[in-house]
Amino acid sequence: MSDATSAPRGRGRVSDVDVVVIGAGAMGSATAWHLARAGRSVIVLEQHSAGHHLGASHGSTRNLSAAYPTDTYQDLLTETRALWRELEAESGTTLIDGVGVVQHGGELAELQQLREVHERRGVRSELISAGEARARWRGLRFETSVLHTLDAGRVRAADALRVLRERAEAHGAEFRYATPVRGLVDGAAGPIVTTDAEELRPAQVVLTAGAWTTDLAPASLAAALPPLRVTQEQPAHFAARAASGAVADGSDFVWPGFMQRPEPGERDAWMLSPTYGMLTPGEGVKVGWHGVGAEVHPDRRDFAAEPVQMDALRRYVREWIPGADPDHFVPISCTYTTTPTEDFVLDRRGAVTVGAGFSGHGFKFTPVIGRILADVTRGIPAPEVFRLPA
Repeated sequence: MSDATSAPRGRGRVSDVDVVVIGAGAMGSATAWHLARAGRSVIVLEQHSAGHHLGASHGSTRNLSAAYPTDTYQDLLTETRALWRELEAESGTTLIDGVGVVQHGGELAELQQLREVHERRGVRSELISAGEARARWRGLRFETSVLHTLDAGRVRAADALRVLRERAEAHGAEFRYATPVRGLVDGAAGPIVTTDAEELRPAQVVLTAGAWTTDLAPASLAAALPPLRVTQEQPAHFAARAASGAVADGSDFVWPGFMQRPEPGERDAWMLSPTYGMLTPGEGVKVGWHGVGAEVHPDRRDFAAEPVQMDALRRYVREWIPGADPDHFVPISCTYTTTPTEDFVLDRRGAVTVGAGFSGHGFKFTPVIGRILADVTRGIPAPEVFRLPA
């Protein structure tokens, strides 16, 4: 069929390509990197401009923790560490800071179980007393035993997103920003991706659209997806203090990434939620609740910090992070997209592969998720826990 007869009215030519990736966040960019370096032609479509702050992939830092008791996730962690190093070597850019991660609060048995998992898997970690932890990390307060994972740290997320795009482009991938997808159909003749300018008829589509996944999924895929809950989360960067107590850049303290389970007896509803954080050089100490935001549609967010929630977060910083100033802070707004189990979705229906449900703990896995999604397009299944129901 000729371009003239097949193209919709008002649109340009029909384009053919091996794989169209919808969504140029971390997971889409990593998938494009793997696909392109395997020799496949790739076009990545992103509805927003490069470097936008409207999804879940923006921001300077993420924790690279190892807080998983299952073999599946520990296997992914082993591979993702190797792939981060490979990406660093290929790009000549440091992407991982080995500052470690500390976990505290909750039940001691959970930390002991995780320490045993680490020992079996060759992950360096140690279980230490609250007193020893306070002596090492004066910017944080500890009242219970602490699991310190040495084979963990901080991902330079903004740099990682840029490097993934650059390396994918170096291998031939094409990124098209400000190019929203208006339609995705997976029919008998193959998938059709429609934009304002053209139709693309790739052999395969990878849908990594974050909070917009449900809006874009074709019918056969949408019917198989678990509910994807989209929330507006409101962490903040708090100014780091110097050892003297004055606001400074935090260099007087040693800052691992940190995660805390709720303390027994806590009555404040917000304080019953897990917290996380890390030093973000140049911005302060990032602190946030895990997955407590209000449900939203990503196109109808207000980006405003919820006052009661922010007051509770400041209280948490005042009580638990002596190295940060609760009165000097910059709110952050981002989206979480999660499944009911918080496991990822990495699977395929027809010619459309989907990656979804990463929020809250997915960024550390970015390069291995890209590898898995690229494999799924070739018929190699993801680990069973990430597959859609048959």
